[in-house]
Order: sequence, then structure tokens, then C-alpha cells
Amino acid sequence: MTTASVTASQPKAQTITVLQAQFSSIATLSKSVPDSSYEQRIDDLNRLQKALKAHYSKLVEALSQDYGHRSHTDSLMADIMPCFQMLRYTKRKLKRWMKPSRRSAGLLLAPAKVEIHYQPLGVVGIIVPWNFPITLSLIPLMTAIAAGNRVMLKMSEFTPLTNQALKALLSDAFSEDQVAVIEGEVEVATAFTQFPFDHLLFTGSTEVGKKVMEAASANLTPVTLELGGKSPVIIAPDISPALAAERLLFGKNLNAGQICVAPDHVFVHEDQLDDVIEALRQQWHAAYPKGIQSADRTAIINDRQFARLESLIDDAKQREINVIALGDVASVPDSRKMALHLVINPTEDSAIMQEEIFGPLLPIITYNNVHDVIDTVKNMPRPLALYLMTFDQDFTRHVIRHTHSGSIAINDTIMQVAVDDAPFGGVGPSGLGHYHGIEGFRTFSHAKTVFTRGKLNPGKLMAPPYGKWWQKIMFKLFLR
Repeated sequence: MTTASVTASQPKAQTITVLQAQFSSIATLSKSVPDSSYEQRIDDLNRLQKALKAHYSKLVEALSQDYGHRSHTDSLMADIMPCFQMLRYTKRKLKRWMKPSRRSAGLLLAPAKVEIHYQPLGVVGIIVPWNFPITLSLIPLMTAIAAGNRVMLKMSEFTPLTNQALKALLSDAFSEDQVAVIEGEVEVATAFTQFPFDHLLFTGSTEVGKKVMEAASANLTPVTLELGGKSPVIIAPDISPALAAERLLFGKNLNAGQICVAPDHVFVHEDQLDDVIEALRQQWHAAYPKGIQSADRTAIINDRQFARLESLIDDAKQREINVIALGDVASVPDSRKMALHLVINPTEDSAIMQEEIFGPLLPIITYNNVHDVIDTVKNMPRPLALYLMTFDQDFTRHVIRHTHSGSIAINDTIMQVAVDDAPFGGVGPSGLGHYHGIEGFRTFSHAKTVFTRGKLNPGKLMAPPYGKWWQKIMFKLFLR
């Protein structure tokens, strides 16, 4: 297992030179061994599964130390369990995915056989964020491995202990020329995006995603961008405030809201505002009976993110916007613990409505007519997720047809990401491309068309010299 990191004894420029040589070596090997069998790929996935079983408790502990405190259940539920689930799913589906798919040659080209063969791209680069460093490294990794590729992972500098634990896991599963784990700060990340990968997957902010895409374009490297945005929740008037609060809080409380698909802001009918606030208050206290000091409450990842969230609260208060902290203690800077804060009817130009929140702050915006909300959502940048709380089937169909988002969850939040057999990805500012399921396998594969002609060749009838009677009949038959 090969790793690279920036240390005090190794200048960044030297590290980047080492990484370039490492990439070149892996790329050369990929070209010399461009494909692998089904049996080899299943063996790779089995070794990864065995290593994950052996190391996952260490990963959970490392994640908690990197955060200052991270709920072990949050880690098991959102970082560990999805990896086991996706591994089992991928192994079950892989033979079918690898099988060439038959296509029709059409009447004009008959008789001929057409197949699509899915072959490995080569070397895949994966840039991993800090919020779910296990899920967002291992799930794309296992999918790329299932597609027959070699992989280089660039881990976040904000999760150093988790990175070390992940290196130990991957060292048990893969050789140094199959999977490489890279560490380092901005300079290393920038160099990483400039390598001529055969595919590059980035998970992070929209602004950084633009820079990644620009860097990759120099090598015509195809990219998958898993970004974020402001995922709205629409609570229709027919839904119970208690039910809406229950489903909403699960997605907002997990990892203290530090999730790209977390509910970002909520639209509530003006007559239900007080009931929704009270339902959120009661259910938040039921979830965290000791408030933010509850062991189940995850901390904010670092001081910079904590200060950013506090600045959003301060901006709202300076604008005389009503801010309601649901915990008896709103926040503790020393431990970076923060209660859920409700921000009632913030102005459109307030910071909290301009930025992706990525934490335990929840704007609540009232409406009079729910169809006006649809117009508002349509005029916002397309989000990674849209959440709709209603049992009105006609309205549900209307929202699905008349809005754009990476995904929609009806009467729930964030659970759509856990579906192995469906693609995950954004649209417009919230992302480009998909993975998970067969879409992930195809993202990391080249779909090669194989056209086979037998002894009979009708195509020669259309060869020069032109103007023969049968050629004129052919044009009349097909040019209509």
C-alpha cells in the first residue's frame, strides 16, 4: 500500500514530484495490464470487505477524535454501514454489469452484430471531503475497483487520524500499485487535479468544483462533481407538523447537519409556523435529553467551520431576524458543540440564505400558497436534493414534473442517498454526473462499441460507382 503526505521534513514541491512519479508508475502499469477478469475483481472486493470488518472500529474512533467528538452511531450509520451494504450489492450485480450488452444494428446495417463492452478506464482519481471520509472514499473506490481500475485517493487534511486508519485498512486489501492514498493541503490537492487521470471524481463545494473542472480540462479528463447547494424542504399544509418535524430532524441532526444533502431551509404554511416550531423543539429535546452535551450529538469539525456558522447566526441577529436555539445551551465553542438554531423568515439577502449552511442552522420561511413555493424553488440554483412533505399525490406529481434537483425524497430526508440501486448526483450547480448502482460502474468504465460483420456484406451495394438503380431505391426507402 503506497501513501504520500506532506510533512515538515518533506517540502510540498518535493512531495508533488513524488506524487507525479507515483501517478506515472500506476498509469504505466494500467496501460500494460488494461483489464481484469470478473474473478479478480470479486477477489479485490472480498479483500476490501474483510479489511473493513477488521478495521471499522478503529475508523469510528479516529473519526471521533478528528471531530473532537463524533457520535459513534452517526459514524456507524452514515460512514460504515453504507460501505458494507454497497460492497454486498456490488458483488451481487457485478457479473451482470460486466456482460456485454446487445444492441440493434438497424435495418440499414443488417446483417451485423453490435455489442457494448465495458472496459476499465485506467487510473481514477477520487478527492474526498472531510464530512464523510469513509463513505465518500470507499464507495467510489469499490465501484472503480469493480470496473477494473486503479485508484488514487486524495484525503482531506482535516481528518488526519481517519486518513491514517484508512491507510491501514487499505494496506491490508491492496498492493501499492492498485490503490494509493494521498494526503496534503491545498498545493497538493491542486497538483492532484492536474494529473491526467482517466476519470476524476470530486466531492465538495460548488466553487472548488469549478476549479477542479478547470484543472481537469487541460488534460480532457472527464469529471464527476458531487457538489451541494441549498436543498429545500416543502411542508405542504396537509401534513402533520409532528410528522414533518420527525422526518426533517433525522436529516438535519445526522452529523450535526454537516451533510451535502442535509435539509438547508424549510417552507412552512404561515398558519402552521408555531406548530412546526414547537414540534421541532419537542423532538429535538427528545433526541438529545442532555442537550448538546449528549453523547449522540456530533461536534462541528473544526474551529473555522464553527466560526463560520456563528457568523451566519450573528448576521441574522444583526438584521433583527428571529433566531431560536432549541437547546438550553445554544453552543459551547470549546467543544464545538452547537444546538439546532431555527432562523425565522430570513431576508433573501441574508448570509444564511446566500450560503450553503452545512451545519445545525435551519431557516424557516412561511408561505400563503404552496404553489408560490414551487415558483421560488424553480428560480433558485438547482439543488442536490429536494424534500417534499405531503400525502397529496397530485401535488407530488406536480413537484416532480415541475422542479429540477439531483433527487427528491417524499416524506423523508437524506434516505434517497442510501439506495444502492439508484444513481446519486446533482444537476447544474449541485453537480455533474452520477455514481452508485450501475450508473457508477458505467461512470468508471468506457463503453466500447463492437460492430461485427459476417461473410455477407450488403454495404458493398452502396459503394461507388454511384447512381445505380438499387441505390436510388435505397435512398427513397430510408430518406423519409
